[in-house]
Amino acid sequence: MSSEVHLSKEEIIKIIDDLRDVLPESIIEELKNKLSNLKLTKTQLEKIITEVLNEYYNTLVEPGEAVGTVAAQSIGEPSTQMTLRTFHYAGVRELNVTLGLPRLIEIVDARRTPTTPMMTIYLDEEHRYSREKALEVARKIEMTTVENVSKSIDVDLITNTIIVELDPVMLEDKGVTVDQVIKALEKLKIGNIVYDEKNPYVITIELSGEYDLSKLQKLRDKVMNARIKGIKGIKRVIIQRRGGEYVLVTDGSNLAAVLEVEGVDHKRTITNDIHEIEAVLGIEAARAAIINEIVQVLEDQGLDVDIRHVMLVADMMTRTGRVRQIGRHGVSGEKLSVLARAAFEVTVRHLLEAAARGEVDELKGVAENVIVGQVIPVGTGIVELLMRPSSKT
Repeated sequence: MSSEVHLSKEEIIKIIDDLRDVLPESIIEELKNKLSNLKLTKTQLEKIITEVLNEYYNTLVEPGEAVGTVAAQSIGEPSTQMTLRTFHYAGVRELNVTLGLPRLIEIVDARRTPTTPMMTIYLDEEHRYSREKALEVARKIEMTTVENVSKSIDVDLITNTIIVELDPVMLEDKGVTVDQVIKALEKLKIGNIVYDEKNPYVITIELSGEYDLSKLQKLRDKVMNARIKGIKGIKRVIIQRRGGEYVLVTDGSNLAAVLEVEGVDHKRTITNDIHEIEAVLGIEAARAAIINEIVQVLEDQGLDVDIRHVMLVADMMTRTGRVRQIGRHGVSGEKLSVLARAAFEVTVRHLLEAAARGEVDELKGVAENVIVGQVIPVGTGIVELLMRPSSKT
């Protein structure tokens, strides 16, 4: 007979409630209903809870379940209903964002740069509630070139000069001074800068050396693209109000540089460039970004796919410590099985390379066992039944 004291109903309920982070609500309620009226010691209750947890963990996925196939079907079938359009973002004509099937393909192919790179920049406590302060941060981030603040940029072949006529309205809008423009042009080191204070919005660059027409055109392009301020790669910044705070949405992405800008909330700021996230924040952050991006694409299309299928795809793409595509240059092309690689694409090359290296195929996967006509190691196929015939007749 145990000398332990029986727990009261309230104590049993409190111990079970502490499992809310581990077990689903339905199991918590069932445990309360079944156990709260029983006379249990703490040791007995702990044993019951341990058994319940073991059973729960063991049944999260049935042994032998073809999780990869189910995930592929669960994502692949709804994907056939996706649209192929590029949508305007948030009603702003100048800013597009790739959605639907093209974006999904872009993510699982692990493209080095997205078709429409963009960032959502959240601001800190000081800047998020004021549009003026949000604009200050936006001006620091948005890359402003000479072209952005000019009315015209002309080449004079007779005098061998490039004449930049600035737009005072655009200078004010971008928060740029004439001195900043002159400094940006001086950095190019292509000639002598002539500036007349009587005509403050005209800057003349006297080119050093003789140039033909094509070289002059290249110099003009260089002048147009000269960066005055802002972050490289961020072409445009839009200020939006979301749930009581101001948020910046950008055309272009440069996560590392943006996180260093004063006024930016580095904990919430995100980009849609998976490789950039991997480089700046690491592989775990890249995995989370893949999950979020795929789920967002599916939800935008009104498709309901369980997040665990998406998590499995993200796990496969990042399990080696780098972001890999689902394809012949990534997950499928790097399988250990020779036959599985050959069954996917470029069959002859895979077989020749494997033969040259003397590779051995252990036939542990699905594709290779289908090829050789064996039972696939999925479901009941993972069970190996061994018989010992009786010596009795």
